[in-house]
Amino acid sequence: MTDGTNPPSHPQPEPAPGSGGYGFPPGPPAQGGYGYPTPSAGYGYPQTGQQPNPYQQDPGGGYPQDPGGGYQQDPGGGYQQDPGVYAPDPGGYQQDAGGGQWASPPAQPGFTKLAGPDLPGASQQPDWEAMADRSAAERRKKRLWTLGGGVTVLALLAGGGTFFLLGGDEDGQDAQPANSASASPEPDDSKGPAAYTATVAGDDTLLRDSYGNMGIRLGPDLKVGPLGKRFQVIGKGNGNSWGQSAEPVVDVTKSFTVTARAYNSATKGSRIIMSQGDGESFSFELGVNEVNGKQAWIFRVQTGDKGAAATTRTVTAEGLSMVKTPTLLMATYDAEKKAIALYVDGKKAGETPVPPIWQAPGPLQLGRSKHHNIWTGPWQGALHSIKTYDMAFTEEQAAGYKEGKLEPSPKPTHAWLLT
Repeated sequence: MTDGTNPPSHPQPEPAPGSGGYGFPPGPPAQGGYGYPTPSAGYGYPQTGQQPNPYQQDPGGGYPQDPGGGYQQDPGGGYQQDPGVYAPDPGGYQQDAGGGQWASPPAQPGFTKLAGPDLPGASQQPDWEAMADRSAAERRKKRLWTLGGGVTVLALLAGGGTFFLLGGDEDGQDAQPANSASASPEPDDSKGPAAYTATVAGDDTLLRDSYGNMGIRLGPDLKVGPLGKRFQVIGKGNGNSWGQSAEPVVDVTKSFTVTARAYNSATKGSRIIMSQGDGESFSFELGVNEVNGKQAWIFRVQTGDKGAAATTRTVTAEGLSMVKTPTLLMATYDAEKKAIALYVDGKKAGETPVPPIWQAPGPLQLGRSKHHNIWTGPWQGALHSIKTYDMAFTEEQAAGYKEGKLEPSPKPTHAWLLT
């Protein structure tokens, strides 16, 4: 900017003859004039065949000239263009809507024209204030997006604490809510919960063992179904509602714990969650049985090789809501104490001393048990979070397992359908 007075004059020596003068190359100008293409006739340019004056355009076509035939020289020895007009864009001019005037393209966003005479090659400078404003606006937008994303995550967490046991099947079972929070550790999965699969890849009838290599083959009517983003199995309560491992899973000669989350939809009869053995009788069974004319949760072991009722030992949990009630069942055998115990939703239902458990031949069973060479207790309802441990949980550990506060957390020997 200037204060309105002319700047001091600095006379420059006249250019040598033939040098071109003031930065122009020596000799006659190239056709079209110093980098501008030769235009065709029209819009103020001379007809083909006429030699245009590179310094003088048709008065209808561009910049006005001074009376001397060239650009007006400022007192400082440089050229002064018509105020308010930008220096030519190297990319060319644009014609206005009237078809006569050729004007410079509009200034780009973030740049402004310098005050005073234009300088060659520097007709545009950054508008630092405008650029700073845009940068601040972008930062504000990012903060709003970050805040909005955090609120969304909190809302999802707040509303995502409950999944549903989708127990509906051909028998008309209704979907019921169940707390899906796991009460014990799950295997590390770097891909996150969404990557969990219930079955072995390529075989949707073989449950995947999350802690070992013991898959469970599903019968025709024990089907995998959704449980939130995880899975459960649903049985119809008929002879095909079973699952079976390839080999025995539990060593009944040593301490062990078996546990599962169950949803029983049968109103009567015997319904077995799991057992072991496929010979004449079972080694142990966990599930539902009628006691004194009413259903009750039971944990039963066989101590004789003939499967006689006289050699069984049973712990029961009576007087509880049995039908369409999501329930955590846990059964233990303490080989040192020679006792079995049953826990329902983390609370001890009972304990009884036992002789050594008979080691029946055959694998782990889901949804059925063998009594005198006959399969009994077909499961009707849903099952998930099925686990086995090579230790007997104490009363405190069983309560901690239910609340998900078991420290240190024992590692299962086998696990299926984790949630």
